[in-house]
Amino acid sequence: MANKNRNILLFSALASGLLFLFFLNISLGSIRIPFREVYTSLTGGQASRSTWEYIIINYRLPKAITAVLVGMGLSISGLLMQTLFRNPLAGPYVLGLSSGASLGVAFVILGAGLLPPFLSGILLSSYGVVLASTLGSSIVLLAILVISRRLRDTMTILIVGLMFGSFTSAVVGVLTYFSSAEQLQKFTFWSMGSLGNLSWSSILILTVCVVIGLLLSLFSVKPLNALLLGENYAQSMGLNFKRTRLIIIIATSILAGSITAYAGPIAFIGLAVPHIAKLLFQTSNHSILYWSTLLLGAAIMLICDAISQMPGTNITLPINAITSLLGAPIVIWLIVRKRKMMG
Repeated sequence: MANKNRNILLFSALASGLLFLFFLNISLGSIRIPFREVYTSLTGGQASRSTWEYIIINYRLPKAITAVLVGMGLSISGLLMQTLFRNPLAGPYVLGLSSGASLGVAFVILGAGLLPPFLSGILLSSYGVVLASTLGSSIVLLAILVISRRLRDTMTILIVGLMFGSFTSAVVGVLTYFSSAEQLQKFTFWSMGSLGNLSWSSILILTVCVVIGLLLSLFSVKPLNALLLGENYAQSMGLNFKRTRLIIIIATSILAGSITAYAGPIAFIGLAVPHIAKLLFQTSNHSILYWSTLLLGAAIMLICDAISQMPGTNITLPINAITSLLGAPIVIWLIVRKRKMMG
C-alpha cells in the first residue's frame, strides 16, 4: 500500500513537472516571454505583444512538442531494447537504425556533388534529408527483420545490429574523406541533432509515427515482464517469443527511425532515462516503468532543450552536446554503482 501511494505521488509530481517544464521551455530563449503570456497564447487568447505570439506559435511551440515526442519515443525505445537484450547498456540505436539513417543522409549530403545540380538541389532540401534518413533506417530494419526470422538467439541479432553499425560507419567514413568542407559542415550539423525547424506537417507525421510506436510498445508490457526472467521461462508461460520479439523490434524501429529522420541522432536519452525511472520508482514492473519512462523522457528532453537555448543569449548549442553532457555522467555512475553492488 505504501509503495502504491508513493508511486501515485511520484506520477503526480512527474505529470505536474512535465506541464511546468513545457511552459518553461516555451517561455525561455533569446527573448524571455512571461508565463502568463505563454498561457494566454496557448489557450486561444492573444498575447499583449504580437511578436511574442508569433514567436510562441511559430517557433517555440513546435520545438517544445518535438522535444516531448523525441523524449518519449527514445526513452521507450531504450527500455524495450534493454529488456529484450537483457543488457543495461542497450539503447534505441543498438539495431543499427541510426547508422542506416546516417548513411542515407551521408549519401545525400556528401554525395550530392556527383549528381546533376537540379537533382542535388531537391535532395539537399529538408524533405530530401528526411527521406534519405527514413530510407536508410528502413533498409537496415528490413535486413534485421529478415535475419530475426531466421535466428532464434536474440544476442546474435544484437551482434548483427552492431555489425550493421560498423559497416555503415565505414561507408560514411569513405564518403567523408572525399567530401568538401561545406558538405562536411552540413553533415556535422545534421549529426548534432536539432529539434527546431520542423513545419506543422512534419510534426504531424512525426506524432503519428511516435503514437504508433508507443501503442505497439504498450501492447508489449506484459511480455516484457515475462522476458525479465529469461526467454525459456517466458516461453514456458505460453509466450510466443518470436512474435513478441518482432513487435518489439518494429516498435523500436518506428520510434527510433522516425525521430532520427526528423531530429537527427539524439544521444543518451534512450540509454539513461530507463535507468533513472528504475531508480526513482524502485521497480522492474513494466506496467509502472512504461509510464514513468514516458514522462521522464519528455521532461528531461525539455530540460536539455531549454539549456541548449542558452536563455538570454542568441547562442543555441547542439542538442546532442547537452544530452551527452547530462547522459554520459549518469551512465558512468550507473556502471560504477552496479559494480559496487555486485562487489
